[in-house]
Parts: sequence; structure tokens; C-alpha cells
Amino acid sequence: MHTEDLALVRRLMSRDDAAFRAFFDDYFPRLFRFILRRLNGDEEAARDIVQASLSRGVRRLETYRGEASLFTWLCQITRRELADHVAKAAREATYVHRLVETEDDPQVRASLESIPADGEMEPEAQLQRADLTAAVHAALDYLPSRYAQVLELKYLEDLSVETIAARLGITAISVQSLLARARNAFRDVGNALLPNLGSE
Repeated sequence: MHTEDLALVRRLMSRDDAAFRAFFDDYFPRLFRFILRRLNGDEEAARDIVQASLSRGVRRLETYRGEASLFTWLCQITRRELADHVAKAAREATYVHRLVETEDDPQVRASLESIPADGEMEPEAQLQRADLTAAVHAALDYLPSRYAQVLELKYLEDLSVETIAARLGITAISVQSLLARARNAFRDVGNALLPNLGSE
């Protein structure tokens, strides 16, 4: 029986502020390290999952019986949160797939630029451009904010890697790495929004 963990849980259930601070200070970094290894180093996703896990754990404290350590009990909750995260990512991946192929010649950008200027557009072309633009923004919305930001700076604002590095306060090499990960994530989001992109 894990008596110290049970004592902490009793303090948490009595709304002891000091206990809550100690709880989060102790368990957040431990769970963060636990889950980060399972997310291939995706720190943003790891933080989100741990925050959700701790919140769920606090809501379910009355179910803790002390048969396992509190950390083990929280790890079980965190694994379920990870499973939910993976399932959600898989669902989102059905919407948009392979929208951008390379940094120098992204398919989305090429498709947008191939449509005539507004003044020359036929109604059908105007709808096509609107649909394509909406799909691009929908895909960006699914990405972690850091990925969306760097893609927008590179492809929508047409900034150089060096300018992006200065804007974000990181090195040019870090920007290139971030762009590579962001493009891969963007590409993996799915093809359903634009099923014909890249097929012509």
C-alpha cells in the first residue's frame, strides 16, 4: 500500500493549494519525460497530453486506492490520453494528404498560382480558387501552431530562411529543420479536402 501517495491524494481532495503545487511540480516533468519518448520528441504534443492527463487524474482522484504508486496510476491515464491523441491525429489525416511536396515547388502554391488573377476569372475558376485556399487554411489549422507559423512565413509571406530565423529568434539551421518537420506534418494531414491535388 502506497501510504505517502494516499496521503497526498487526501490533501489534493481537500483542496490543499500547497499539495496541488507539489503535485504538479513533481509529476508534470516525470510524465513529460515518460510520454516524450513515445512521441518521437514532439514537445508540444507531450505538454498537451500531460496537462490533459493531470487534469483527468485530478478529476478521478477518488478512484485511486493506493494499490499501485500514484505515478504508475497517472502513467496509465497518460497512456490513454496518448491513445486518444493518436486516434485524433489519424482521423485528421483523412482530411488532407500530400498537399506540399518540396520547399522550392510546393504543389499547393503552384496550384494557387496557376489560377488566373481575379479580374480574369470565370465563376468556376473563382470557386476553384476559393475551395483551394480554404483547404490550405484548413490544413494549416490542423497543424501545431509552430508548424503553421513557419509555413505561413515561408510560403504565404515569402520570407527567406534567414528572415524567418530573425523573426522567430532561432538559427537558420533550426528554421530549416522546423520547415522540414512542418512540411512532413502538412503532407501527412491527408488528401480528402483536395482529392485531385497532384493527380494531374
